[in-house]
Amino acid sequence: MTRTRVLAMFAIFALLLGGCGVTRGDESGPPRLRMMIPNRPGGGYDLTGRAAVAVMEDTALTKRFEVFNVTGASGTVAMARLMNEKGAEDLLMTMGLGVVGALYTNKAKAKLTDATPIARLIEESEGVAVPADSPYQSIDDLIAAWKADPGKLTVGGGSSPGGPDHLFPMELARTVGIQPTDVNYTPYDGGGDLLAALLGSKLDMATSGLGEFTEQIKEGKIKVLAVSGEKKITGVEAPTLKDAGIDLVFINWRGILAPPGVSEETKTDFITLLTEMHATQEWKDVLQQKDWTDAFMTGDEFGGFLKDQDDRVATTLKELGLV
Repeated sequence: MTRTRVLAMFAIFALLLGGCGVTRGDESGPPRLRMMIPNRPGGGYDLTGRAAVAVMEDTALTKRFEVFNVTGASGTVAMARLMNEKGAEDLLMTMGLGVVGALYTNKAKAKLTDATPIARLIEESEGVAVPADSPYQSIDDLIAAWKADPGKLTVGGGSSPGGPDHLFPMELARTVGIQPTDVNYTPYDGGGDLLAALLGSKLDMATSGLGEFTEQIKEGKIKVLAVSGEKKITGVEAPTLKDAGIDLVFINWRGILAPPGVSEETKTDFITLLTEMHATQEWKDVLQQKDWTDAFMTGDEFGGFLKDQDDRVATTLKELGLV
């Protein structure tokens, strides 16, 4: 057998191995799968995406995952890139309620329903946090000052208008009798930037998922006055809004999309990969550590959920006079 014929046979064999489905890769080769994060390091999408990738790698479900951040317009820039990589069968992107709202408020051309739904991973309460030296010792103190002069209190969140960190204080304001349009809200590009502003006492209050502030809460560098979910958060000495007499429950969520136009085989392979990850003890440990609520949902069911969320956000933004 000639050398040329041998090389040709090896080339054909390689194509047969890599020509279909999701290639999970190996330790020595180049990255075979990519996870795009639609905000800066330290934000909720970043923490969720990197935690999922770490579990998949540590449990040998896959190897050589490239994680990269694409920032801008609270996820809208990343969504545009996802749309532009139509048919790319090696790409995933973390996303959540914030991206849904940002697509509306930024008047983006990208549509949520054009992407390929893979899995919803978690739900998470929002928290109302203040600097350690804040004069507000309780949520009642804060609400009283806020109602007395809504524009005076600076409110920060790790998402642009339409995102969970923005929708939550707007709904909280409306619930306690403040006009949402009177709220002095400053958006930050993810939890990392928001945390820096809070630690620097540039804000009177911040609204965010508290999984991004775990260490600072433990160290007493920031103080949590209330949480937005149905239940208290383990390790956080703060009541729910309901327990504090405020009739509001607000939940954020995060999941994973693939680009439009991927094959059904690739969609199924991605769902299988995330389902296997979800079943690991390592992922259960992450949920407990971050105090995230398991909200696993895949494929078409997740697609229906995304459609409902898209409609809900559009309605809420109109009701609040924000679009």
